[in-house]
Amino acid sequence: MKSWKKLLALSVACSSMLISTPADAAYTLNDEVANPPAALQMATQIGLLKYENPALNTYMDKDAIVVLSFGTTYKDQRTKSIDATANAIKAAHPNAKVVTAFTSHIVLKHIMENEGKCDYMTPEQTLDQLKKEGYTRIALVSLDVIPGMEYKYDVALFHEYKTQFKKMTLATPLMYWQGQEEQPDDVMQVMQSLHLPAYKKGTAILLMAHGTPDPSNAYYSVMQEKLRAMKRNDVHIYTVEGWPRLEDWAGKLKMHKVEKIILMPLMMVAGDHANNDMAGDEEDSHKVILEKMGFKVETKLQGLGENKRIRDIFVERANEAWDALVK
Repeated sequence: MKSWKKLLALSVACSSMLISTPADAAYTLNDEVANPPAALQMATQIGLLKYENPALNTYMDKDAIVVLSFGTTYKDQRTKSIDATANAIKAAHPNAKVVTAFTSHIVLKHIMENEGKCDYMTPEQTLDQLKKEGYTRIALVSLDVIPGMEYKYDVALFHEYKTQFKKMTLATPLMYWQGQEEQPDDVMQVMQSLHLPAYKKGTAILLMAHGTPDPSNAYYSVMQEKLRAMKRNDVHIYTVEGWPRLEDWAGKLKMHKVEKIILMPLMMVAGDHANNDMAGDEEDSHKVILEKMGFKVETKLQGLGENKRIRDIFVERANEAWDALVK
C-alpha cells in the first residue's frame, strides 16, 4: 500500500500544487508552485506556526513568551496548574520575558470582582502592551489540551498580530501530532504521562475531558485507542460537552460487573467542571449519578498542570516555539 504522503503528493500533483515536508513538521509549498494564492499558503500552515515580517527585519531583537490559557476562577488551581506551568517555561528561558494571558473574559471579570485585583490580561491586551514596551519577537505558547476551538482562538490571534512584530511563532497544544508518518505521537506521550492508578479487577477509571462541538472532538477516540495500546482497557474517556458522554460508558461498565469507578479530570485545571460536574454533591453530578447506579465512586481532583510530566511536555512545546523564533 502506498504511504499517505505518496498519495497526497499524487493527488496534489494532479492540480499542479506540489507539497513537501520540511524537518520542522509544517508543510510548505514546493518551489515549482508559481505565485501561490494566500489561501493555498495558509492551507499548508499546520503544526508549529512561524511568521517573519521583512518590513521589520532591521529592528533589534527583544524577545517575549506569551503563555495562553483559558484561565480558571479557582485560585489554587491557577497556582498549582497554570502558574506552575508558566514558571517551568520561565525557568527554561530565564533571559526572556514570560507573561500569562487568559483567553476567557468571563474568568478575568470573575477574578477582578471576587479577588479585588487581576494579574492577568487578555491576549490582545498583553500583545498590545508588549508592543508598547518594544518587544519585537513573540513566541505564543498554548496551554490547550487539544487543537479545538480554544486553540483556534490562538491561531486567529497569531494571524491577527503577526505583522505587528518582527517575528512570531505559535506552539502546538499539549496533543497535536498522533504518530502520523515521520511525526511524533503526542497523544501516546501524554497518555503515558498520566498519573493513572494501577489496574485492579472490578475497578474502572473514567477520565473526564471537556469535549467540543469542533471536529477535533475526535482526538478523544485517538486517546482511547492509545490507552488500549497501553493495555489499559480499564481506563475510559468521556466528556462534559462532547462525545462520548458519561452515559455511553456507565451502562457498559455495569454489564461488565465493574463495582468501583475512579473519576479523574483530563483537563488542564481541576476547576468548575471537576469540582461540580464531576465530583459535586448535586443530583446531576457524575459522582451522584454513578452512585445511584450502585457503583462505589472515588474522585481524584488534580488538574493536568499539577503533573510535572505534563508540565515538562508544555516546556517542550515552548522550546519548539522558542527555537523557531530565535534561529
